[in-house]
Amino acid sequence: MDLRRLAGWPLLGLLMVGPGLALAAGKCERLIATGSPDAPPYLWQDPQDPKHLIGAGADLLTQVAAQLGIKIELLYAGKRAQALDEVRSGRMDLLTDAPLTTTGLEALDYVHPPLLENDYLVWTRKDSTLVINRPEDLHGHTGALSEKSRMTAGFGVFAEQQLSLTRTPNLTQAFQKLLLGEVEYVLAGRYSGLAMAQTLGMANDLQAAPQPVDKPGLFLAVSHNSACNDPWLRGQLAQKMTELSASGLAEAVLQRNLERWNTQLQSPVGAPKQ
Repeated sequence: MDLRRLAGWPLLGLLMVGPGLALAAGKCERLIATGSPDAPPYLWQDPQDPKHLIGAGADLLTQVAAQLGIKIELLYAGKRAQALDEVRSGRMDLLTDAPLTTTGLEALDYVHPPLLENDYLVWTRKDSTLVINRPEDLHGHTGALSEKSRMTAGFGVFAEQQLSLTRTPNLTQAFQKLLLGEVEYVLAGRYSGLAMAQTLGMANDLQAAPQPVDKPGLFLAVSHNSACNDPWLRGQLAQKMTELSASGLAEAVLQRNLERWNTQLQSPVGAPKQ
């Protein structure tokens, strides 16, 4: 038996209670979660405690776990690919910021609705005359996109077929190309773009169109190999995600963590390569 599971009640007690209570009695008392370590304000490595992750995703998941009576720890597991491997193997239970993909479904149980939305906006220089009201307006213009971006499958097909996009290793280089005039726009998340603009000192030089061109969700995803993966946990998480989506709390938490990230920039902490 996994050491994180509660010992449970005596067999006689389990037979006397309803099925819901019997199921809850065997729940995990502790979950280990991870995610991208370089994606502020969603998640990033805690500069004061590098073994842990902080950010909007961590705050929301910690709150949800407390409501369920479960202890949760957000641990740094390495870069994105390493974090995914840790969860797929079951060594860690939960991925906090999983994009919905067909390959992901082979190893993960996604909890709906998503923990956070990640609106992708069109970023341009402040002096740009480019007018974008819909994705089709980008046709014929040169743009850039970080290879680490995780768009929806539908928009990915559209971008591949219809847009002239340069893929860069990270968002830093995409924004630098924009300021140098090598591209006309960059596709980047609303909050990740703001965080990177602050990091690079470009906040006064860039602007973002208000209308998202893509809205990929960032999901909680439980490993198929986690000893804690059971119907009770998935059901409770789904209920809490539904309540969270209706509450409007996520945007306030994102704003707070954007300010938190900006405050950390005042200290000599390395900028993330998104």
